[in-house]
Amino acid sequence: MSERNTMLRSLHDVGLAAWFGGSLMGAVGLNGAARDEGGTWATSVRIAGAGWTKWTPVNAAAIAAHLFGSGGLLAVNAPRVAAQQGVASSTLAKTVLTGAALAATAYSRVLGKKIELAASSDPEDAAKAAEHPLDTDKARRHLACMQWAVPALTGGLVILNALHGEQQRPAEQVHGVWQRARSLAPDMPSVPHWNLTH
Repeated sequence: MSERNTMLRSLHDVGLAAWFGGSLMGAVGLNGAARDEGGTWATSVRIAGAGWTKWTPVNAAAIAAHLFGSGGLLAVNAPRVAAQQGVASSTLAKTVLTGAALAATAYSRVLGKKIELAASSDPEDAAKAAEHPLDTDKARRHLACMQWAVPALTGGLVILNALHGEQQRPAEQVHGVWQRARSLAPDMPSVPHWNLTH
């Protein structure tokens, strides 16, 4: 294919890279540093919470860029998704993983804010926390799971992105379109997997 979609690919890839890398660094580096340096549970929560709060706008921009790039690439590649065998299933898997990563990211933020309120020394925050009592141990366990789920899910998206790149090789496109046509018309002859130059 001669058409280039450099801007869409850049938004897709850079957004995903920031989403994956930021979530992994937060789970490993920020949370680990907060535990080591905080001393008390409340202080550790405040340190981690301050870091995650500063990261949230950047993360939101990264996710928005990724989603915009993904939507644009899906639109321009719609004929290939329909015609090339295997592309629709990998696209569906990518969509499901993206939805799960978005849900895990949002849930992490909600849990994080609730825990921050419970750990806050501000009387106003304490009053808000009292209105909605929280099992902090359970919430912290859930938050830890979600903060590891986000890099796991976005890492899966990185792998599926690599698969999509392989599926765009000329040989893969020709073979996939032929296999798709054969699935619709079983009497068509089979052909070898053509080795076209990359």
